[in-house]
Amino acid sequence: MMGRDDIAVGVGGDGGISDNGRIYPNVGGYFAIIEQEMSTVGGCRYRQTIPQGRNGRLDVNTNYGIRRAFLPQGNRRYFPLQQPTTQQMMIDTISAAPTTVLLMGTHSNFALFLMSNPHLKKNVEHIYIMGGGVRSHNPTGCCSKSSISCVPQQCEDHGNMFTAYNKDPYAEFNIFGDPFGAYQVFHSGIPITLVPLDATNTIPITENFFKEFEQKQNTYEAKYCFQSLKIARDTWFNQFYTSYFMWDSFMTGVALSIMRNGERPNGENDFAEMEVMNITVVTSNEPYGVHDGSNPFFDGHVRPKFNLLEGGVHSGHVLTGLDDPFCVMKGSIKGKCQDGYTKEVQGLDSVAALVAVKAKPNRKANSPLDREFFNNFLEVLNHPAHSGRFNLTNQFPHYKEIMYKPDFRHRIRGMPVIFDMDMSPGDFIALVCILKANIEVIDLKGILVSGNGWSNPATIDVIYDVLHMMGRDDIPVGLGSITALGAPELGCEYVKVIPHGSGGGLDTDTLFGLARMLPRAPRRYTAENSMKYGAPRDTAHPELRQPLAFEVWQQVTAELGPTDQITILTNGPLTNIANIILSDTKAKSIIEKIYIVGTHLVDGEGEEGNLFTVPSNKFAEFNFFLDPKAAKTVVESRLDITVIPLRAQRQVSSFGKVLRSLSAAEKTPESSFVYRLLLLMQKLQNKHQSYSHIDMFLGELLGSMFLVQQSHLNCSITEKAINVGSGHVSMHGQTILDETNGKLVKVLDRLDSDAYYTELAKLLATKQQSARVGSFDEQKRVWSKASYKKGRDDPGFVK
Repeated sequence: MMGRDDIAVGVGGDGGISDNGRIYPNVGGYFAIIEQEMSTVGGCRYRQTIPQGRNGRLDVNTNYGIRRAFLPQGNRRYFPLQQPTTQQMMIDTISAAPTTVLLMGTHSNFALFLMSNPHLKKNVEHIYIMGGGVRSHNPTGCCSKSSISCVPQQCEDHGNMFTAYNKDPYAEFNIFGDPFGAYQVFHSGIPITLVPLDATNTIPITENFFKEFEQKQNTYEAKYCFQSLKIARDTWFNQFYTSYFMWDSFMTGVALSIMRNGERPNGENDFAEMEVMNITVVTSNEPYGVHDGSNPFFDGHVRPKFNLLEGGVHSGHVLTGLDDPFCVMKGSIKGKCQDGYTKEVQGLDSVAALVAVKAKPNRKANSPLDREFFNNFLEVLNHPAHSGRFNLTNQFPHYKEIMYKPDFRHRIRGMPVIFDMDMSPGDFIALVCILKANIEVIDLKGILVSGNGWSNPATIDVIYDVLHMMGRDDIPVGLGSITALGAPELGCEYVKVIPHGSGGGLDTDTLFGLARMLPRAPRRYTAENSMKYGAPRDTAHPELRQPLAFEVWQQVTAELGPTDQITILTNGPLTNIANIILSDTKAKSIIEKIYIVGTHLVDGEGEEGNLFTVPSNKFAEFNFFLDPKAAKTVVESRLDITVIPLRAQRQVSSFGKVLRSLSAAEKTPESSFVYRLLLLMQKLQNKHQSYSHIDMFLGELLGSMFLVQQSHLNCSITEKAINVGSGHVSMHGQTILDETNGKLVKVLDRLDSDAYYTELAKLLATKQQSARVGSFDEQKRVWSKASYKKGRDDPGFVK
């Protein structure tokens, strides 16, 4: 949008840190340094404080849905093993010339750079840091003097962690995300300017500023920023005009003002009052030198990791999570831990930093804006120099949104089906297969999305794109639970076993970089909401609200005929289905059958499961492990269940065979996309060990093919009594044959794999119910034409 495709972007990396403290190249920064081991699999000691769903990571990852609606689509995209890593990008940039660094989030990446490349410190001229709280006083969570029943929450805390102030009221999110990493940055010897909560708490968004901004949107970037601010206001859970602050933009403004003005006394600038303070970052809690199992830098080591000082400031208790009893202060709702606190101290452990302490008032007394920064912010954002080139709707001269809704009024519709998926690569291909099935055989009524599986919940946008490609914008998509059944909303108890980097979330979230090839759907995740569904207020377009999984279930079942029943195909953890069974008393009478792609049956023959990231659990399968309680709930529901276990899936998990079948068949846009995706996955598996497991995603296609083409697959099905284990990580999700206490289910044992590959290729090659718009490139060509033609461009579907 901004015309700067020349700027390097670094993402992730698959390096690790050994137990003796050796930092390998290209550590990805997915974890705080204290948690980083030799892979991209790990816990969420600090990150768990960030909410995962709405009003949390989901809204941030999608920018409330505005990112997809507004930003243009450029030619650059993530591509596996070719994307520059974060560490390599920093090395290339900083070694080339003297550099100023702005840190707007956690410090893991830059701390790792400094620890690994001490010879390049001389090229870093200055570090500007957004975060921390030194003498700050949180203005939110306070009670009015007249209130009798109100209990103060974050009121007057140094920090802003609204999810964890009862354990750590001192920290701010950015610094708390990696206290040890922040300590390395602060103590690097490089000049530092800190813009903490002390200053940003004095620049809340005012109603006058909001109105001025609303009137001044002369550039694309101004429009984008205002729309982002507006949806944040409309969905804010508190009093917006007293609790929402211009944190990052204010820090940037202060940094640019200081750099623009050059060397002036005490960092004098246009927007903030500055003061030199002696500070440090607290990384552990006193008493120091007591090994209580909370501190991986010291516990279990003969010599502390990174040669840290025994009994030093890093050797105390480290907050382990939101249930850490050490951090509880008796008789108070406030905690006592100080991890991540940017604390004012004296002595050898202190660092002199230039600190912004207060936002300057507007020099124009008659201005409706009460801060000097507000004037500059609106001026810079609306300045024509270096302004944005276009947004999505103006990127193409004939941009047009079309909703493809097929007319099935004169066709007999087949078996009503709901597809439950966790958005792994195999799930998307399975979805295409279901959509290719004749409507007289399979009538896909709705899709339920598990947010606690292989992909980030924001990947729901890719589902909308696949549906749009296939001409099925009529199918509702419901966003399900973000956490496993009974698990805390804040945490990563089960999902932490999924890698973050190559072969994990980075690739499943992006379909190995190919999601950008799909056409852009008019539907997308959006934070739009209404009071009807519990929102604090109606947003501008509540009709665009993203429905929940249970709401889609209710919608689908309400439209059924009096004798109709639903068949469910599940391709992820069983959280959504368990919630439906537990929440809807009529569910068991409405569900005709459940086909479960998942589990591994432990039969004493020694064949292991696929849970390659948990060495202590050799016999579990990912879908059942990711929510063992839900799996147990569904299996014990006494519904008609057919299980498609790993043993059956592994019979059809050959990249070579499926690619040969697809190559020999007729081509459709969807078969070409599937072929390209699977070919890329095969090449990655052959090239890098991080992808050694990805053929397991091929097995996930079997459920949809069993549903659509069962009569052609020569299947062998038997009844077996099974029991799902839980209670310990080494047993979670393990499914044993248990004739005494187990529940009877049907099990797909064997099938004709050659017939399977042939039928899969034939299904994807059929012209019936083929793609309506085959790719984003095709979409671009249509949007660039002077007019639409009947046929391929406008297939007669409902606009």
